[in-house]
Amino acid sequence: MLDAVLRQAPHPRGWTHVGTDHSRPALGHRAAAPARTQASLTLERIVAGAIEHADAEGLASLSMQRLAERLGCAKMALYRYVPGKAELEALMLDAALGAAPDPAAAAPGDEEPWRAHLRSWALTMFGRMQAHPWADELAQGIRPVGPNEVGWMESALTTLAGSGLTGAEGLDAIALLAGHVRGLALQATAAGDGNLEDALGRQVSQALAAQAGRYPRTAAAFAESGPPGARDNALAFGIDRILDGLGVLIAARSR
Repeated sequence: MLDAVLRQAPHPRGWTHVGTDHSRPALGHRAAAPARTQASLTLERIVAGAIEHADAEGLASLSMQRLAERLGCAKMALYRYVPGKAELEALMLDAALGAAPDPAAAAPGDEEPWRAHLRSWALTMFGRMQAHPWADELAQGIRPVGPNEVGWMESALTTLAGSGLTGAEGLDAIALLAGHVRGLALQATAAGDGNLEDALGRQVSQALAAQAGRYPRTAAAFAESGPPGARDNALAFGIDRILDGLGVLIAARSR
């Protein structure tokens, strides 16, 4: 369905066919648009307006009517470009994700290229999800999938090619990394601008105030200062442990 939207909707100058450029929210060949909408309304502008609305006011308040008001057009004009809200949300998610990191651009170092790339892949996804907190909600369940989202899969699978992992194991590795990233991005968004672990620590400390003796291990863990960087490190810690596990499996396959 999404592919049909990309192929049939009128697109602005410079957009190319799906699969040749993963940096755009939606790509397809140009088609003639009604004269009254061609000059002011494009699929790119519709998607950008929807993202601006969701960033500012939340996804729940987004409707085709509200979007039309933001863009200064008739609601029915939007349906010349997108069949409905489900397709619009798929395009929003694809634009929010943007292009995946290039496996060939992994920073050289002492570690394996696949490991460096998957770390960059995960950290980049975290940044994109934090920039658009509503993206996590749109990334759930059975839904239309856009070219950028497929590009993220391709990026990770490309760096794992030749590792000895099967295609199914590669997809499972993607799901594991993405699940960790999305879960922490959701928690970080809920914590607002503050430090996630510090905010959680304050809440747990209040709960422990009168019952620390009942939960000694929890109290000690939150009270422990640890070395620099040891606190609020769940994202990097989890990524590295996932990559450690993949490394063990990859090494076993190479024997």
